[in-house]
Amino acid sequence: MLLSLYRSMRSYRGFILGSVKREFQSRYRNSLFGALWTVLNPLSMIVVYTVIFSQIMRARLPGVEDGLAYSVYLCAGLLTWGLFAEITTRSQTMFLENANLLKKLSFPRICLPVITLLNAGINFAIILGLFFGFLLVSGRLPGMALLALIPLLVVQVIFAAGLGMLLGMLNVFFRDVGQMFGICLQFWFWLTPIVYPLSILPPGIQHIISFNPMTALMTSYQNVFLYNQWPHWPALLPLLIIGLLLCAMALRLFRQRVGEMVDEL
Repeated sequence: MLLSLYRSMRSYRGFILGSVKREFQSRYRNSLFGALWTVLNPLSMIVVYTVIFSQIMRARLPGVEDGLAYSVYLCAGLLTWGLFAEITTRSQTMFLENANLLKKLSFPRICLPVITLLNAGINFAIILGLFFGFLLVSGRLPGMALLALIPLLVVQVIFAAGLGMLLGMLNVFFRDVGQMFGICLQFWFWLTPIVYPLSILPPGIQHIISFNPMTALMTSYQNVFLYNQWPHWPALLPLLIIGLLLCAMALRLFRQRVGEMVDEL
């Protein structure tokens, strides 16, 4: 099955790349700042959270004392969470938003999740490049531990893609899924140590939040960027397993219901 999907995507790579280009251009067409909005939106969040929490949290980050520490800590979690949020939220509506395309054109439906991932990846690459520039100018660019960013992103994308595609399929048949996930995502954000370090919470709350599959991932990003430390890889294994299971479930559901999905749309 995976080989068949790969061949389909390879055969329609022109369609995929063209769709990515059109979506990126259409998003910022007739916009004064264009692609700069990709940066301004997360930047505004970072500024707000930094202004509100920097003085409270700076002294609670173990092992660091400079004024930029909390900003680096916040960016490490907030920017990578943004990638996860964009993949999942865009994936849950990708079939609904392309209903006319699905009805009129014959192409492998698996192309739509790939297009969603590529668009999210381009936006994230722009933001990450500017974050690297900030780290370089401020003298806080990590060393060899930065190489851990690649496997961390792979684990995150697997998890986000599996969850997003499953939500996208379910949202076609049960429209409440998308509304419910939007609410859950807000709670999920605050139950993940992004704005605050896990160490400031009571031990009982820490234990509960440790079951959040995104906790180990966000902590790993923060350790890489703030402390130049390699992740604790065994802690990421549950997230990888869950991500692979979600991908398998989503692909199976997709294969079984793709015909019904077009009729439902």
